[in-house]
Amino acid sequence: MMPLRIGFLVSSRYAQSTSHVPAVMRALAEAGVVVDVIHPVRRALELSQVRVACDLYLLKKMSRLSLSLAGALHAQGAAIVNPYPVTVALRDKIVTAKVLESAGVPTPAAYVAAHPHELAPFLDGGPLVVKPYQGSDGVGVRVVRSLAELASVRDGRDPVFAQRYHQPAGRDRKIYVVGDQLFGVKKPFPAKTEAEQRGEPFTPSPELCDIARRCGWAFGIDFYSVDIIESEGKPYVVDMCSIPGCGGVPNAPRHLASYLLAAAERAARGERLSLVGAHA
Repeated sequence: MMPLRIGFLVSSRYAQSTSHVPAVMRALAEAGVVVDVIHPVRRALELSQVRVACDLYLLKKMSRLSLSLAGALHAQGAAIVNPYPVTVALRDKIVTAKVLESAGVPTPAAYVAAHPHELAPFLDGGPLVVKPYQGSDGVGVRVVRSLAELASVRDGRDPVFAQRYHQPAGRDRKIYVVGDQLFGVKKPFPAKTEAEQRGEPFTPSPELCDIARRCGWAFGIDFYSVDIIESEGKPYVVDMCSIPGCGGVPNAPRHLASYLLAAAERAARGERLSLVGAHA
């Protein structure tokens, strides 16, 4: 029997000290898995040579090139843990907010405009959080409380995305979903130090677990993270990602390796990677 093969689409920084990826790769290799490391930024690729060669792929770092390669593999029928269509949808905060809202997930009211000044009427209801609609890692996120602050928001060709601001009660609750396991980590936003990025593990309440699961059902995936704030006793999902880093999760490499191994075995048998969409 041929050994399982898992391909990692990574950036050139995947081996940095805070990344779990090297440890996950070692654990998989020790389990007999052939690990392919795909660096789309290190050399030019001939597209005719981009073919499905692994039982399973994992898109581990978002870049336009790695995402396009994931799309090229998806078009050929590759099994990808974070499916290309879902990852594209989650990269767009406008799409993400609408899908989650339609699924009954508690989210802040969201607004979309072609230009920042068009959001002015919504300031009558209180401050707004303005975010790049395809942003990540908190870059470019700002709270706007006045017309003067709104006027300073950069205007460009991209749409402007905003959410109603709710004052967080303490740190953000980040929920990581890895198959049938949920892990909670409290982190400040923005996390500035390595210790803040690791955060503090906590046991999510049944309510938070239900909310996190609903997010997965909405997109039909079982490997992701959600960011939840709690304000005046009410939780709000403010972001979701299909490329979770699992920072702060105890024994994360072991959990990730076990999940990927099981997913690769299912993919090799021709089974669907996730059936969570059936619960939606």
